[in-house]
Amino acid sequence: MTFWIISSGLALLVALLIGRALLVPRASGPGAEPRDMQVYRDQLRGVEKDLARGVVSAEEAERLRTEIKRRLLDADKARGPGTGAAPQTLSFAVAAATGLALIGGSVLLYERIGAPGYPDQPLKKRIADAEAARDSRPSQEEFEAMMPASAARDVDPEYADLVEKLRAAVAENPEELEGWMLLARNEARLGNFPEAHAAQREAIELKGEDATSQDYSALATLMIQAAGGNVSKESDAALNAALTRDPHNPLARYYAGLMHLQTGRPDLTFAFWEPLLRDSAPDAPWVRIIRSQLEAVAALAGIQYTLPAFARPANPNALPGLSAEDMQAAADMTPEERQEIIRSMVDQLGERLATEGGPPQDWARMISSLGVIGETERAAAIWEEAQQRFQDPAQLAIIGDAARAIGLEAAAAAPGPTAEDMQAAAEMTPEERQEMIRSMVDQLSERLATEGGPPQDWARLISSLGVLGETERAAAIWEEAQQRFQDPDQLAIIRAAAVAAGLDG
Repeated sequence: MTFWIISSGLALLVALLIGRALLVPRASGPGAEPRDMQVYRDQLRGVEKDLARGVVSAEEAERLRTEIKRRLLDADKARGPGTGAAPQTLSFAVAAATGLALIGGSVLLYERIGAPGYPDQPLKKRIADAEAARDSRPSQEEFEAMMPASAARDVDPEYADLVEKLRAAVAENPEELEGWMLLARNEARLGNFPEAHAAQREAIELKGEDATSQDYSALATLMIQAAGGNVSKESDAALNAALTRDPHNPLARYYAGLMHLQTGRPDLTFAFWEPLLRDSAPDAPWVRIIRSQLEAVAALAGIQYTLPAFARPANPNALPGLSAEDMQAAADMTPEERQEIIRSMVDQLGERLATEGGPPQDWARMISSLGVIGETERAAAIWEEAQQRFQDPAQLAIIGDAARAIGLEAAAAAPGPTAEDMQAAAEMTPEERQEMIRSMVDQLSERLATEGGPPQDWARLISSLGVLGETERAAAIWEEAQQRFQDPDQLAIIRAAAVAAGLDG
């Protein structure tokens, strides 16, 4: 209302000023005389005074009179006929019409391009609205009910049967922690996120006070995936539990920022994401997303912010997965030529994989390249096809890491145990299963310590230790692996297992 009062008052004031100019008569009628003629008349009177005082002679005075009168006649001729003043009624009508047009036109213009009826948005009200939006969010169950039905995945029948046996074994032994943790991982791997976060919650309840920040962030992640990327009240509570136990938990910090962005508090999103970006390794899965959105988030929050150099790619034209020679050739091209050659190389790689197949590294390279040129739907299709072609979790981990790096949610599930491990574990008693797992872990650990092994074996050892809850031992293995392996592709395999085991990869 205050806006309308002020704007109407200003429009009325301008209309009155225009009306005054139209209604007040100007000295331009027959009774008005131009200033130059008044000057000449004053000069004539001056000549008479000078003659009376004896300043000029009679002859000189006559000559001056004649000259001044001639100029006076010329000025009168140049003046022409007088226009006269407009009638008072007509002037009033024009002023009224002008005022109405000004006020009415302003209102119509604001109706068209303004925001009529939109209330003032002071800071306190915006914060209150954001809190209301946070409190009125749908529940986890409501979010999941809104999700469209997903297409059934093509799963290897043997693996599906093993998962079914694991479900039965967990139902028979609900007090066994390792069973719930295995079930949560494998339900997520199948894309059954509601069942996965339900199993993860059971595992947390069994752990009780021993539940870690990573346990709660894993629960929140599964719930957010089940809700289509939305942070519900329940997943928000899990994030708070994770941050209470470890304020530096990177996954919880990322999702907490996302929650505030969804509920209208970009300033709090910035407070979570900006330090997280500084604290994270360049290849952390959330870095790409934060880097692409942080400047826009800052603008929404009214913060002057420019993405610092450390957060930008070292070479903005670099395409992950292409060789150094390819990038050298692309660097000398125009943007259009570079885009064309990148697409050409991607198409050639895609055709070769479709007809001849290839190692998991090539599939990962294909997905990374498609992510760089923005074809995420095609990348998702490649990831789905890769899951059908590769059954070894270690090989899938290589491709899944590339899929996660470009933000494909389907790749968020961490690699689980092998089919053989699950088959053996499903047929044993809890005590036998526990003993078998520990025996296998000890044997694998001893072999890696004495003989070494490929990165897939190191990843399997870390995953197994994570299932057993021996996170300190898993962290020690991860540290040792980082010293042994220098190749980024090999480290990516082990890092995926470390993250899945709750370690800060």
